[in-house]
Amino acid sequence: MAIDILLLEMIKRISYAVILGLIVSRLKLFDRLMVNKLSWFDRIAFTVIFSSIAILGTYGGIPIQDALANSRMIGIMAAGLIGGPYLGTSVGIVSGLHRYSLGGFTALACAISSITEGFLAGLFQKYYKGKLIPWPIALGIGFFGEILQMLIILLVAQPYDQAYALVNSIAVPMTIANSLGLALFMYIIKAGLYQRTQQKANQSQNILSIARETVRYFRKGLNPDSANAVVQIIKKHSPYDAVSITDTKQVLAYIGAESNHHAPGMNDHLTHVTIDSLTSGTIHIAYSPAEIGCTHPNCTLSSAIVVPLMIKTRIIGTLKMYYTSPSYHPDSSDIAFAQGLADLFSTQLELTEIDYQRRLTEAAKMQALHTQINPHFLFNTLNTIYSLIRTNPELARRLLIKFSQIFRFTLQYTGRVIMFEKEWAQVSGFLEIAIARHGDKLFVTHNLDPAIFSYGIPSLTLQPIIENSIKHGLQPREVGGSIAIEGTMTDTDIIITVTDDGVGFQGDPDYYLEHPPQGHIGLSNVHHRLRGLYGAPYGLEITSVPEEGTTVVIRIPKVQPESDPTPERTE
Repeated sequence: MAIDILLLEMIKRISYAVILGLIVSRLKLFDRLMVNKLSWFDRIAFTVIFSSIAILGTYGGIPIQDALANSRMIGIMAAGLIGGPYLGTSVGIVSGLHRYSLGGFTALACAISSITEGFLAGLFQKYYKGKLIPWPIALGIGFFGEILQMLIILLVAQPYDQAYALVNSIAVPMTIANSLGLALFMYIIKAGLYQRTQQKANQSQNILSIARETVRYFRKGLNPDSANAVVQIIKKHSPYDAVSITDTKQVLAYIGAESNHHAPGMNDHLTHVTIDSLTSGTIHIAYSPAEIGCTHPNCTLSSAIVVPLMIKTRIIGTLKMYYTSPSYHPDSSDIAFAQGLADLFSTQLELTEIDYQRRLTEAAKMQALHTQINPHFLFNTLNTIYSLIRTNPELARRLLIKFSQIFRFTLQYTGRVIMFEKEWAQVSGFLEIAIARHGDKLFVTHNLDPAIFSYGIPSLTLQPIIENSIKHGLQPREVGGSIAIEGTMTDTDIIITVTDDGVGFQGDPDYYLEHPPQGHIGLSNVHHRLRGLYGAPYGLEITSVPEEGTTVVIRIPKVQPESDPTPERTE
């Protein structure tokens, strides 16, 4: 076969290798190769992929003088130039053994050259320290590799005359065609990587733009107003046909296609894929309307990405992106974008929650100090102590100590998870003062499981509730009343119940938890501090019957108290 005809045929055949290079460049596996984070499975997978390219190059070879003019070198040297000596040598061994199995007088020479080319290509990759080798350099390396193969054929293949004749026929077309093929292969790989890099950069830019515009809204927490502002911003910066945010029970905001039945208030049910994401705490992809689970018969939403929003390990809602085109399915870039946004929003909401908890703690501290410095509380307590100095000096002394301990407790422990024993000591001091002030108008009983005392409880959890029972439940009654405090445990939780027989709530108690009147923040503060620390179902549950009494149930998980850096003071 004439050299020019052989060259043309070789160029035709390297097109297959180039197409395979385009496919390889799109593999997600390739990203891990570029950052050298390959598992053993990844290494095996790449060995199989590049060996297949090399073997196909062998099968596509042109028979000449009991040998093959082939493009096997492209797969071998590409493996080395991309993955280093290990991958290059592995592919060289596999494809070389395959070529040896086909027989022919050049079988051994081709097997040796395959291994050698893979190893040497890998050494060049080491020189570039993991960077993709530019195509002009790859062209030169390919040229060198083919010249090396021809020399090995001349040195190893027998008889020499036949080997010389073969090399004389194939050296020029194989060297030109395979060098060009290797250069094109590397160019396509590098172009694919650049495209993904640009895509990631654009995604990062979009995420940063969204972050700048949304941060001021999530400072107010996750609610319908903030969610509505955020979905509009996401829709502006993304190609999705619809965007939605939910909490754990309902849709908070929706914008885009099919808003006529997906918007808040239009449908009381969350979609199947949303429920799955809320339940598992992981990202869920719906590739069909059936997987989305919309019950509307004419809904055009065809695919969706649902990502949970979390504060620490607590799921608080979901971020959802929809497409309407049946021919398009979410790809890895869509998933990465959605996950990036969800992580960003979760961080923003977590910071908001931290700030909210800080403000709640400060409010609790100020409320406690206000109570203790309140002229009525202060003067009534001091008057009680003063009156007892003559009649019961020992009791007066003890109340004065308790009074100082209450102040010290507020300053020392507010905002911390302390041992229940310390919380109860503070509450006992408060109750002793209250009983001394009110006399027989206040009767208190308690029945606490002793095991509770070694567990942790956020400070100033009990006092505001007991204080509320006295101030708003019993004091309005001329005859006073009683308070019963009980503490029990389950396998996972501590349950404390405070019951009084006072005047009860005038209205829905739950409303007061979410909308406390001015100056009546005690119960609401405790509830939201506990809910913020531990999530649902922890916090307060209130039942009340007007003129009969109120029961407040405190539910907290079994947790260990924080270490106490402050030594105990004794009187």
